[in-house]
Amino acid sequence: MKQFFARLMLKQSPSVYADADSYLKPTLKTKDLLALGIGMVVGTAIFTLPGIVAANHTGPSVPLAFLIGAVVAGLDAFAYAEASSALPFAGSAFSWINVLFGEFFGWIVGWALLAEYFISVAFVASGWSAYAQGFMSSLGISLPKFLSSGINPKTGGVFDLMAGLSILLVGFLLSRGVSQAKRVENILVILKLAVVILFIIVGFTSIHMQNYVPFVPKHQPGTSFGGWQGIWAGAAQMFIAYVGFDAIAANTAETKNPSKSMPRGIIGTLMIGTVLFMLVSFALVGMFHYSEYAGNAEPAAWALRKAGHYFTANSLSIVAIVGMFAALIAIQLASSRLIYAFGRDGLLPKFLGHINKNKLPNRALWVVTIAAVVVGSMFPFTFLANLVSAGTLVAFIFVSLGIYALRPREGKDIPVPKFRMPLYPVLPAVSAILSAFIFWGLDKEAKIMMFFWFLIGLVIYFVYGMKHSKIKRK
Repeated sequence: MKQFFARLMLKQSPSVYADADSYLKPTLKTKDLLALGIGMVVGTAIFTLPGIVAANHTGPSVPLAFLIGAVVAGLDAFAYAEASSALPFAGSAFSWINVLFGEFFGWIVGWALLAEYFISVAFVASGWSAYAQGFMSSLGISLPKFLSSGINPKTGGVFDLMAGLSILLVGFLLSRGVSQAKRVENILVILKLAVVILFIIVGFTSIHMQNYVPFVPKHQPGTSFGGWQGIWAGAAQMFIAYVGFDAIAANTAETKNPSKSMPRGIIGTLMIGTVLFMLVSFALVGMFHYSEYAGNAEPAAWALRKAGHYFTANSLSIVAIVGMFAALIAIQLASSRLIYAFGRDGLLPKFLGHINKNKLPNRALWVVTIAAVVVGSMFPFTFLANLVSAGTLVAFIFVSLGIYALRPREGKDIPVPKFRMPLYPVLPAVSAILSAFIFWGLDKEAKIMMFFWFLIGLVIYFVYGMKHSKIKRK
């Protein structure tokens, strides 16, 4: 039994990851990391979640939910910035925890990240489909009901055709190389930022102050709506909005000068995203009563159309349709690198860790792409949002606690990073506790699904991963 637990705690050497990832080509700079992060943060979530969270949990106080989420995510971002600067490996938290706490805990975190990334691809594609179909319907074009959404007995939905096509298109782009993808990403992010700012300006001209009263609705017993309970529940659901910096970290091995670029990209993404989210959500709940956004996956464009701003609404829809590809690029890139890291370590079949002659892990990319097509085309939007937040928070807790294992090794077998989390040893603990508190605020369905997700992960690890792991043969 003692040997068994010792095997679970066996740590990977940082030099092993450094050697393995040296075959990946570093091409990303700080501006590219900011584009990846902002492309994900200022993506589906900013055009969809404010209305959903307001209707289901917070009412007009949805900006407070985003602010609370930003504070918690900000502490986690500090931890991510230090870890990515000190341990510039593909796979982000999966690889870091492998080095700091051992393979078993690394697998747990990696499995949580897989839920985050993999379901994020499906989540963004689902939101993209909603906007694309909303725009198509304004032109009198509609898809058959069975191809218009994921499985939904009420509407007759079976397969979301538009979501599936978007995932396949991004997979093809990424298979051509990171250099080409980052150029597309940078252009799309500039377009998206322009339209978000346009929405904020136009939205603030259509605000009705009575829509903010009461700003914090009274809590409804037995529900997660209203009061501070609703705000916390809203903060938990919209946490998906801040996973962009996590996706940045997954690409550390392909980043030039990661010790400087990573902290700038991670913290910059969070700051810009938080400001834009609060302004968009404040404008949105001011334009119409929050209850009118219930079940609406394209609230921003809908609000503009109903307020009579048809040109701006159509402009937002067009750029949302095109710009959400930026989020898909960021997430599919991150998820493929995580799957590559699993294959690199032998925890999943080794063909996933293959790097082709162009220095790209395209086998891992296409596995993620095909699987995401199935999930993104068949599962409903809000279900996906909750499951993503759960996986993200698990990873945040481990990375925050990982700083306690990282500091004693800095300057020894791990280089001293150029960025270090401030107020050590207090902030890592505060970060982990707050992330755990928000995780507890997730709805029961999300926590149950994560429980079963981890059960599946444990079976895979003990049946396959532990036997084929390369760590015991290093």
